[in-house]
Amino acid sequence: MIKNNDSENSNAPDEVSVRDIIKRLRYWNRYFVSQWKLIIGITVIAACIGLVYALVKKPVYMAESTFVLEEGEQPGLSQYSGLASMVGISLNGSTNGLFVGDNIIELYKSRTMLQRTLLSKCVFNSKPQLLIDRYIDYNHLRDKWSGEPALKNISFEGDTSKLTVLQDSIIFDIAKEIKKKNLAVDKPDKKLSIIDVQVSAKDELFAKFFNQTLVDNVNNFYVSTKSIRALKNLHILQQQTDSVRSILNSSISGAALANDVVPNANPNLSILRAGPQRKSVDVQANGALYAELLKNLELAKVTLRKETPLIQVIDKPDLPLEQEKPGKILSFLVGGIIGLILSVFYVFFNKILSQI
Repeated sequence: MIKNNDSENSNAPDEVSVRDIIKRLRYWNRYFVSQWKLIIGITVIAACIGLVYALVKKPVYMAESTFVLEEGEQPGLSQYSGLASMVGISLNGSTNGLFVGDNIIELYKSRTMLQRTLLSKCVFNSKPQLLIDRYIDYNHLRDKWSGEPALKNISFEGDTSKLTVLQDSIIFDIAKEIKKKNLAVDKPDKKLSIIDVQVSAKDELFAKFFNQTLVDNVNNFYVSTKSIRALKNLHILQQQTDSVRSILNSSISGAALANDVVPNANPNLSILRAGPQRKSVDVQANGALYAELLKNLELAKVTLRKETPLIQVIDKPDLPLEQEKPGKILSFLVGGIIGLILSVFYVFFNKILSQI
């Protein structure tokens, strides 16, 4: 019997605790119901604020470019690629270099490319204007700089290689802001060579022209840098070939002149044939050298074509651009949900504070 009493006493606090919880829940339920006008009022006001936000919010325009990047052949590997593939080794790509893997994507985000693009001039409504000036105008930055005359009247026209510290600082800040908020570069499929470049902005024309100019700048830089070694080699061979050809022409003229000096040389006087023979040897040597350089020149042209990457644009931004703007219904519902949560917390804490 004693054990049963102890057991009942030990369960009593639990029973009381559960009843207290249920009682408190019912109390708060009745209290929230009694405050329904305040809760619904706050919810409706918040929902209306969400709807007004959707109506007032300016759209963000999205300019998108996609292109396929086909790498040039790696010198010295093409002849072994077929044999290597038989044993499961791929020689189609190199493990080093500026544009391997995701480096081309990071190049789009580099300060050099962004600065070059910002300082590019495009035609907006039949009026040429720098992209950085367009960015400053539609973001109303000159109004924000009205208290500082040096900033308000700053200009980026002129020689871009002689920027002041203030100009360079502004370009750096704008490029950093664009990289952080307005630029997205990615490969939708890591196994493919398709690159997607997206530029978002509140100004439709800025988004379009900035996207196009950035893609052109980066791709041109990529092609020229990727094939610069083969191009330099071609130029050197071209200069050497032209030089030897000039010498060969001179040697041919010299041999003809030497024969004209002694047209009917006495066969018994060998010394008279020495001059024409020396000129003839020069012609043969220079001719052989010219033929070899000409062959190497044609090989260099083929190498340049192989190493020059091919960039094929798939999609480019065309007006009108795609808009990103919050939906009216969604904004109304989100605002109402936020208002409901805030109103419940307000009623709850207001009651707690009144009881202290």
